[in-house]
Amino acid sequence: MDGHGSAMGRRGVLSAGAGALAAAFAGGCARSEGAGGAAGPSAPPPAPATAVGGAAPGPRHFPRLPVQISHGPRDRPRIALTFDGRGDPDLARTALTGIERAGARVTVLAVGSWLAEHPAMARRILDGGHEIGNHTEHHLDLATLDEHAAYEEIAACARRLRRLTGSIGSWFRPPSAPYADPLVERLAQRAGYPHVLACDVESLDHAATRVAAVTRKVAGELRNGSVVGMSLGRPVTVAALPLLLAEIGRRGLRAVTATELVS
Repeated sequence: MDGHGSAMGRRGVLSAGAGALAAAFAGGCARSEGAGGAAGPSAPPPAPATAVGGAAPGPRHFPRLPVQISHGPRDRPRIALTFDGRGDPDLARTALTGIERAGARVTVLAVGSWLAEHPAMARRILDGGHEIGNHTEHHLDLATLDEHAAYEEIAACARRLRRLTGSIGSWFRPPSAPYADPLVERLAQRAGYPHVLACDVESLDHAATRVAAVTRKVAGELRNGSVVGMSLGRPVTVAALPLLLAEIGRRGLRAVTATELVS
């Protein structure tokens, strides 16, 4: 994703050495590529979203919810970390492994051209117990395109996801805008996505250069039901994730997929 709660009650997480935590996070890659558990790093791994080689889950229709969803229920201690799927694939793998070791599951909205260059990332995401969705084929601002071209951006990524995973993926999210306009909502539904996934907490990590800026932004707005928008393959995100995951756990929140959040 290229806002709102109270500020952090404690400074311990953010005052910890970000470099050391990020290094420890990255070190998890060498120790384990398996998924983490639901209760913490020592918990058993969660059941993956699909069996290895199986088809990814497809979009679900939640009749009680609007077409565009920006947060889940506010009365349950769960949040969804959602990521733009693009950028350095090695950093993306490091991020996913650290997320799994922390016992979290996330939603990755993948850019089709990124998957064209790194097709194994689709299966890596699913085999970690996460879910994958559609962030258009080329990450273009749909507002600058005519209706046919905008639809094709969504449909082309959906076709790529189907070829790689057997499904068009769980959600659609437009690039370059926090929310979809009514036309984009209609185009997404036409492409097979009953709901558009927005967010109520934007990390702004796509523009950040300092870990503290990302952690303060997210931690200051995080609350029950939040959908957090982040970028998967950026150094600042990988460095910030251990701090954010620790804060999520300290607050008694559980990081789940967007589908789990609203189900």
